[in-house]
Formats: sequence, C-alpha cells, structure tokens
Amino acid sequence: MADVDRRDFVAVFSAMAALAATGLEAAQQAPQGRLTTAQLSKSGVVRFADLPVVKLENGGAQRRVMSGTLPTGEFIEIHETVLPAGKTPHAPHHHPNSEWLFIQTGALEYDNDGTTTAVSPGDIIFSASNVTHGLKNVGTTDATYIVFSVSKQNE
Repeated sequence: MADVDRRDFVAVFSAMAALAATGLEAAQQAPQGRLTTAQLSKSGVVRFADLPVVKLENGGAQRRVMSGTLPTGEFIEIHETVLPAGKTPHAPHHHPNSEWLFIQTGALEYDNDGTTTAVSPGDIIFSASNVTHGLKNVGTTDATYIVFSVSKQNE
C-alpha cells in the first residue's frame, strides 16, 4: 500500500466508474444498481444526478452507482453515502472484499482493527480483506464519501 498514491486510487476509481456499461437506464432497472456481467462488459456513463437516493436508518442517504461481476471475474460495488453528524453507517465489521472510501466532505474517524485515525476531505481509506473496520462522523455536519469495493466473491 505504501507505493500506491492518491493519484493511483483516483485513476482506479475513475476507471471503475467508467464501467457503467449500459448507462443509467440499465442501472435503474436492476435491483440497487446491480448490473449483469454482459452490461459490465460495455463502457458508458452514469449520471450521478439521476441516481435514486435511498434513505438510511441512521438518517443518512445512499446512492448506489453499480454492482455486479466484471467480465474478468471480480465482484464490484460502488455507492455514495451521506453520513449524519455523530453517526456510524454500521457497527465495526469485516468482510472478504477489499474496500476504498474516497472522502468528499466532513470529519470522520476510521477504526482500523481497533486503531482510530482522523480522516477528512481528500483522504482515501483502504480496508483490506477480512480486517475489522468501522467509521464514525465526528464532525458537526454531514460527511459524504464514495465507496468502491472489489472481491472474488460472486454474488
């Protein structure tokens, strides 16, 4: 990880966002932005402003960009979350997928297997596979971040 810089992460995220193969219409037809492997084999554009906003139990909101299995076999999931001040998206947890969070706004605290780190806009969080992690908005305003997740799982 030490050799991967912010520019590399942005390039990866930009490339994955470009995988919106069939555009918004197909993403809206699939449950929660789920696309087929065939749809993810074509390039296209997702209009962020057109993505449905889902209200979350913690008072926040989420826009699912896409999820599905790429032609190369990896399962991906991309979404944007708005996390209210003082809230967490969920309890600390772990999962088989690797996950990047691109912090857009707000003041957050990242729990990396029991060690906390303050994060702010422009920071990128990486959660390795099967490592317990959590997040909390420690600021006084909403925090916004984009999640990009990848794994070999086939869901």
